Amino acid sequence: MMQFVAHPDDDLFFMNPDTADTLSSGVPVTTVYLTDGGSFGVNAVPGRPKPRPDVPAYVSARQQGLRQAYAQMLGAPLFSTWERTTLRLPGGREVELDRLEYQGRSAELIFLNLRMHARNDGRPVNMAHLWATPDVSLPARPAPGSPVGAPFSYRRADLIDALVSLLRRYRPTLIRTLDPDPDSQVHDRLHPRASDQPGYSDHPDHTAAALFTWAALARWAGHSTRIPLFQTETYRGYYNERWPKNLPPETVALKTWHLNAYGGDASWECGNPSGCGDYSIGGDRVLTSKRGWVRSTHRRYPTAGPKAVTGADGRTVVYGVLGTRLARWTATTTGGLGAPEDLGGGPLAPAIAVATAPDGSRLIFALRFSGLAGSVSGNTREIVMLRQRTPGGDFDTGWHSLGSPETEPRRSRLTGPPAAVTGPDGRVHVFVRNGRKGVSTRVLDGDGNWSGWRRLPGGHIQEGLTATVDGDGLIHLFASSSGWVEHWAQRKPSAGLRKGSRRFVAQPGDVPDAVTASDGSVLVGYRQAAGDRVMVERLGSGKAGRWATVTAVPVPGYGRVGLVGGRDARAEELLMAVRAGTGAAQVYDGRGGRVVMTGAPSVMVGTAGTPGGPGSGPAAVVTLGLGGVPVVTQLRSEPESA
Repeated sequence: MMQFVAHPDDDLFFMNPDTADTLSSGVPVTTVYLTDGGSFGVNAVPGRPKPRPDVPAYVSARQQGLRQAYAQMLGAPLFSTWERTTLRLPGGREVELDRLEYQGRSAELIFLNLRMHARNDGRPVNMAHLWATPDVSLPARPAPGSPVGAPFSYRRADLIDALVSLLRRYRPTLIRTLDPDPDSQVHDRLHPRASDQPGYSDHPDHTAAALFTWAALARWAGHSTRIPLFQTETYRGYYNERWPKNLPPETVALKTWHLNAYGGDASWECGNPSGCGDYSIGGDRVLTSKRGWVRSTHRRYPTAGPKAVTGADGRTVVYGVLGTRLARWTATTTGGLGAPEDLGGGPLAPAIAVATAPDGSRLIFALRFSGLAGSVSGNTREIVMLRQRTPGGDFDTGWHSLGSPETEPRRSRLTGPPAAVTGPDGRVHVFVRNGRKGVSTRVLDGDGNWSGWRRLPGGHIQEGLTATVDGDGLIHLFASSSGWVEHWAQRKPSAGLRKGSRRFVAQPGDVPDAVTASDGSVLVGYRQAAGDRVMVERLGSGKAGRWATVTAVPVPGYGRVGLVGGRDARAEELLMAVRAGTGAAQVYDGRGGRVVMTGAPSVMVGTAGTPGGPGSGPAAVVTLGLGGVPVVTQLRSEPESA
């Protein structure tokens, strides 16, 4: 597994607990730090006079802090001795490679050491300039004590070449990075800009690092004639401070522990003359920070994961994104899933939606990186669709673009991944989060004609939409707002969606999932903010349906839950897939209120899927692990007698 971040501590703030969980499972982790994190060189100890700026020393101290944190995540002594060597990259450039192995577990840290703040021909330059301007160069200077013997410089093409070279060398099956397309953000007295880039909710280095990573992934995958066997996970940055916190206390404590190891203390004797960490971070100081990054870990594409359907012949078919392309796995006659079929379309974000046409054929919707150039006009996103020609058969050879609800190229990057659902009239509805943090929709009618993009009323929602059709044939759409679950619904079949009835029982900490129960009612499940309690709410079918709480139960872990539909709406009949506190896939069984393990690998990528469609058969969950092979776990199917 490889991680690509901008600064030392990005992985600890924005990816953990996932990094620690991956290491604990025995999977080797390699993290690539693009910048040196030198900032303005002040390694201040809170409560003491500020020291004089010393960028090289601060860079070295932060890298020592990372060695401390990763040693702790490996279970090794804090001041373990790391093997420090170099790697040679294209153009003769060298980077530092630090490696530690402990009791069969291993971590590698790669430092490119690009300057955070530099000057190029008298102009200030940083990672954002490097991404946007081909002729800009950014210097890379080794930290004190580094085995790298000389400074280097990088232009835009050089850095992409370097990242592709690392991907080819390590051939990871999972790549994690930061947010390439952060939310728009108004900066004012209530929302100060701080380290945000103008108009957006994240550090410019985070965005540039993610864009460079996606450009490298697109090139690496594009050179492969077979579907590449890797997956991607993308994490929000400063988004975390502006939405409800989604981690339970025990996970916050774990993140804090590792950040304390990174932050270190000026009194520590770690053996590094430049310092023993990033002192403003240690000593539990992250717990009192107004920014609250330690209390959340949000994914940029929270609905990512396999989408499973059941065909008319009863066989399970799984769709997912593999190597930034769409893959299809079909169950064989022996019961297992066959090899992935490459359906192209890349580079795709890892979250897709599957809808079923009236004839039983499938429509696949995805968010595509339609442009990854440095210019504003060449860095774009679009919603795309792939149509199956016949039920269970081949797909069209080409993808169809649905464009974006945002007409300006820059704002197209604010478009979220799609949710899709087919109404009883055969019309297919596609929903996306738009640049205003609301919802936009397009509708495919029975004659094959698409409507234009239309905004739904209301909004200010988090990324991550979910839709279902109730027993009266009405479409319902849900998303998490700041304080409640937002709801849109039809008043009658074939009508447009309008604002529905909000649910105010609990503040959601993460995005919801919605399914239809056997009695036609709608079940909505989500995790409560800042805890591990899962709320499952029931909305009666039809326009007069009322809300009721089915259950509010603690389930260890964090992140989106996946409900199994088509079942009795009683609490004891609930089945839902959850991400455990260790990152593994588990299923909560309402009968007995117990959590059971699935047959999936110990590290789950994305969220679990639950098969649906004609002849759905026994309940099941489908998960993807690091190997990129879906695992189908059959669950109990018999209802408990009332």
